Amino acid sequence: MDTAGVEAVWRIESARIVAALTRFTGDFGLAEDAAQEAVAEALVSWPVASPANPAGWLMATARRRAVDAIRRRTTLQDRYALLAAELAVGSAVDEEVDPDRIDDDVLALMFISCHPVLSPEVQVALTLRVVGGLSSEQIARAFLVPVPTVQARITRGKKTIAAAGVPFELPAAGERRERLGGVLSVLYVIFTEGSTATSGDRLLRPEVAYEAIRLARTLAALQPDEPEVHGLLALFELTAARFPARTAPDGSPVLLEDQDRRRWDVAAIRRGSAALARASTRGLGPYGLQAAIAAAHASAPSVEATDWDRIVVLYEALGRVAPSPVVELNRAVAVAMASGPAQALAIVDELIAAERLAGSHLVPTVRGELLARLGRRPEARAELELATRLCPNQRERSVLLRKAATLS
Repeated sequence: MDTAGVEAVWRIESARIVAALTRFTGDFGLAEDAAQEAVAEALVSWPVASPANPAGWLMATARRRAVDAIRRRTTLQDRYALLAAELAVGSAVDEEVDPDRIDDDVLALMFISCHPVLSPEVQVALTLRVVGGLSSEQIARAFLVPVPTVQARITRGKKTIAAAGVPFELPAAGERRERLGGVLSVLYVIFTEGSTATSGDRLLRPEVAYEAIRLARTLAALQPDEPEVHGLLALFELTAARFPARTAPDGSPVLLEDQDRRRWDVAAIRRGSAALARASTRGLGPYGLQAAIAAAHASAPSVEATDWDRIVVLYEALGRVAPSPVVELNRAVAVAMASGPAQALAIVDELIAAERLAGSHLVPTVRGELLARLGRRPEARAELELATRLCPNQRERSVLLRKAATLS
């Protein structure tokens, strides 16, 4: 089996292996380190002789590594010595692993990786590492940060969890529901970075977004009765469906009105619509409402034929349950399409007067577009030039520069 094959098995099985080791050893950091050592050994040995049961091989090897680590810790309590002996008995035989089984251990691992004692950036790094199976190098590339920064975040996260005495167990039902929002927000951050990169020279990082989708599918299988989990998954699927048409062959952005909708991923739209239907059973929350907006776009044959009135209503509902300046700005865009730029400009000017989203390129971008539609070209150009100076993404910046140039 080549390196790509090893990595594929690891991506599928890593969460289950780390979760099982954490349950057995009671030590999250030890479990993650042992699992990483196992995959490193696989990269060396599998190209020479592939195991019949790759997942079982990884589990057994990781267990042996954990036992070795426990034995090296001479000051540990007797229970660790007993645990090492117990694990050693069963570690020589590959454990049968059902590739379709998703159990509560993985769900517990998600809640630990997104524990509120961790900072948001550490939650993201740890989730991608221990639940997603990404390497530090892959996470660093995804978020355009140095590898040592990612490694430091992961190490800090494991130490913080150990110091806080976070148990490896599913929170009680009430607490789980309270903390579920944190898990969803971490997945949302990961997907958002993939769907519109905050900086760098690429508009999309699809590999990051697809990892968020994979994690959201896992969470939906583990929490099938939570509507917002399905709402988040629906939002991801419906948004990612447009990825194939969002960039030109040279990587430059293609605006919504110019996209070839025949290139949209019909299968992803179907999956997203099905997830949205499940989310709708008990009323839509913030992620479900965003998914409904994405569905309105996905079902429209063109920008002109889009049901903008419905989108305005959905943004108004979203603003009531999850108010934010970004929601208001997006509502302004929808209002401009449904009722004209003058009404939308009033919404944007209110945001500016309240100093909301100060320093963001999004406000002058939208304001510039509205002013251009109103025929106020010099003002529009000034706004778009300001947006260009504020925009951290090189691809978006090039689009803004071109728009500003047309208004001279």
